[in-house]
Amino acid sequence: MSGDEPNISRRKADHLALAASGEVDFRGVSTLLEDVRLVHQALPELSADEIDLATTIAGRRILAPVVVSGMTGGTAPARDLNRDLARAAEKLGLAFGLGSQRAMALHPELTPTFQVRDAAPSVFLLGNIGVVTARELGVERVRELVHAVDANALCVHLNPAMELVQDEGDRDFRGGLEVLRRLVDGLDVPVIAKETGCGLSREAARALKEVGIRTVDVSGAGGTSWVGIEARRAAAESPGRTLGEELWDWGVPTAVSVALCAAEGLEIIATGGLRSGHDVARALALGAKAGGLAAPVLRAHRKGGYVGVVQFLEGVVASVRAVTLLTACRSSRDLAHAPRVVTGELRQWLFDLGVGGSR
Repeated sequence: MSGDEPNISRRKADHLALAASGEVDFRGVSTLLEDVRLVHQALPELSADEIDLATTIAGRRILAPVVVSGMTGGTAPARDLNRDLARAAEKLGLAFGLGSQRAMALHPELTPTFQVRDAAPSVFLLGNIGVVTARELGVERVRELVHAVDANALCVHLNPAMELVQDEGDRDFRGGLEVLRRLVDGLDVPVIAKETGCGLSREAARALKEVGIRTVDVSGAGGTSWVGIEARRAAAESPGRTLGEELWDWGVPTAVSVALCAAEGLEIIATGGLRSGHDVARALALGAKAGGLAAPVLRAHRKGGYVGVVQFLEGVVASVRAVTLLTACRSSRDLAHAPRVVTGELRQWLFDLGVGGSR
């Protein structure tokens, strides 16, 4: 075991424990999904059994617009968690994302903590690497990481705020767009640009589109604050702790980010504070193709293991189905055109940023 491996494994364990605790949620900022009000239809003229929840993400069809978002890897407990989550996602026909594969890039002996194919042979699997790490590794090494886990697509995460708070984090974020361009051109799987809790602006969406990105995971503000997680991990009285406390609520709320990216014509996975099928449905109404959940899935696993995760995700899918029917939509894809009202702070964000917020 090399000197850095205990630090990586400890950091991953800290991330899981803090995310599960709920103590690092955004303090004064919400996803603003609560400002999306879908209009109830008392005469839907539909049967629940005929509702079509299937959607396509990055060219892959999934049976419901739900993603189990990337959380972890790099520790022994993470191996069992990843396998349970992947099995649950496969059982329900959903997508599943891995946590950052930087740990296995630096320490190949940790690779088994990311490998889930033997447990979930057909799950739509999203790999994960940071854009700065990808810059350092190069396209060929990133391709090897994708193949090592047999991923169907690669999430490249963008996390400057989180890194600035980490005592050991990156400080140089130059060249990110060029890295993404090279990955889009050089990999044999789709590349998905993914934030880590601070959301994507319209400017970022436009820049991503220009380098060939077609699918984004907005990971907006309002759920778990990854800045907050790193603030909690930073040494007391350290600059990182101080900065993290100050920027705990930094970011673009999830609902805003979805609307901004939709306005740019990107395919969207909405993550960042989604807690229910109703949240997923509201994100779809704003233009997302799917909604991703992480912290509530983790908590379901801690409470009930694999069975608890399956039961929780079945409830999420049932809720999406119910909202789809109650808005008289035949498919979850039709929620993007369902009558809605946008209220409150979300309406103000969209008005100020020049994005239509109601119809």
